[in-house]
Amino acid sequence: MIAGRYELEREVGRGGMGAVWLARDEVLGRQVAVKRVGMVPGGATPDLERAEREARLAARLNHPHVVAVFDLVTDAEGQWLVMEYVEGVTLAGLVQRDGALDSQQVSPLLEQAADALAAAHEAGIVHRDVKPSNILVTPDGQVKLSDFGIARAEADASLTQTGLVTGSPAYLAPEVASGQSATDASDVWSLGATLYHALSGHPPYEVGDNLMGALYRIVHEEPPRLRDAGWLAPLLAATMTRDPADRWSMSQVRDFLVAGPSGTTIHPAPTTVAESTQLLTAAPVAAAAPIADTPTDLTAPPVATAAAPPRGRHTSTILIGAGLVALVVLLFAAWALITGGEEPNDTTTTPSGTGNDTPSQTKDPQPSDPSEPSDPSDSSAPAAEPNATDMEAFIANYLATAPSSPETTFQQLTPAFQESSGGIGGYSGYWSTIETATPVEITADPEALTVAYTVDYVRTDGSEVSGETVLGLVFKNGGYLIASEGG
Repeated sequence: MIAGRYELEREVGRGGMGAVWLARDEVLGRQVAVKRVGMVPGGATPDLERAEREARLAARLNHPHVVAVFDLVTDAEGQWLVMEYVEGVTLAGLVQRDGALDSQQVSPLLEQAADALAAAHEAGIVHRDVKPSNILVTPDGQVKLSDFGIARAEADASLTQTGLVTGSPAYLAPEVASGQSATDASDVWSLGATLYHALSGHPPYEVGDNLMGALYRIVHEEPPRLRDAGWLAPLLAATMTRDPADRWSMSQVRDFLVAGPSGTTIHPAPTTVAESTQLLTAAPVAAAAPIADTPTDLTAPPVATAAAPPRGRHTSTILIGAGLVALVVLLFAAWALITGGEEPNDTTTTPSGTGNDTPSQTKDPQPSDPSEPSDPSDSSAPAAEPNATDMEAFIANYLATAPSSPETTFQQLTPAFQESSGGIGGYSGYWSTIETATPVEITADPEALTVAYTVDYVRTDGSEVSGETVLGLVFKNGGYLIASEGG
């Protein structure tokens, strides 16, 4: 009996920080899980102050996918954490029992875990020990995340006092493996490493008896990749990236998983009201396009886009070609307006074919790249208004370029949207999985500065998927930038 109230029944789990027991709460007549906390492995006395602080931290969370903390009690043997009892198996046990999971099996489990971690991060809490053995799965597929803050608090003490690394280092982020403090971004890496384990059937790093070798690989080598990760490949790329600044936020991870394989996944939507407001400030007219699809985002009204019936792949070629031809004509027209119809110095024919053979004495203006805003100080910059032909041509060129050169098209996003897209790491991680992106239908609305399109993607693994997207654009000095995305 613990604290005169909790009757131990049987051991239900064991990890690096000790055993977890099934107990009965004799006061409330219910089953609970209890675990002794605060004791340093190999030490003689518990760190009671730290255990109490971390228990309070864990108890602050009230989330359906977090194991609830009921009590922290003290008896003659030490302090015990009293928690919700969850009947089920850990994700590690599930993989050990059934083998590697496919994307359809693992995505709903990781989605629930990401939702719990996103809520924790919003509350200022870092889990610090995300791994398959801390993700409990009930028989009906519900996930409960355990050990918030407790394991890392004890691990800190063990590292300081004994030099031990508690738990498995296979899921540690590089910065943590190198001795830095864990952050939200560290949890993101660890969830990505957990996804790797679930999809492959083994941890991303095999530790064995060579702990230092494993830590060295985590810190200095490029993360391992899975060839058969399918639509989850960009998630692995955007979570298991060595630079914490290049990782997605946990909210972006959750939103990616919620969207699923056919969802809007090119640029993860912003996940906070502040981010949405920032995008709306950058592009006031883009408010007609949905900025985010999370329940907490109340700033982005829905868009009703009347798209034409899909036309086949051959039609998209005509659309792209016609758009580019129209763009060339418009550029020549802009040149004619600026020069008054005079010829450039290095040619003897006019764009309109009038036969004027008199060389012009004016300097040949360089047409602006429609993918970038023109320099406001350039007196030759076109002063055209947004128009559907230019907008459609811009998106057609964007989709044609992104699979092979994402570093180029990344520059065609507003700074705010670059950030909400996961930075260059997350953005390139997605496009590295796409072989081609062929628009089937592009419909531009110059007044709202939105472009709606249906696109057929062919992935590098040979699979195909179609998606519908609405992009909000910014128009400035004759050029366009992408400011928002909705589906």
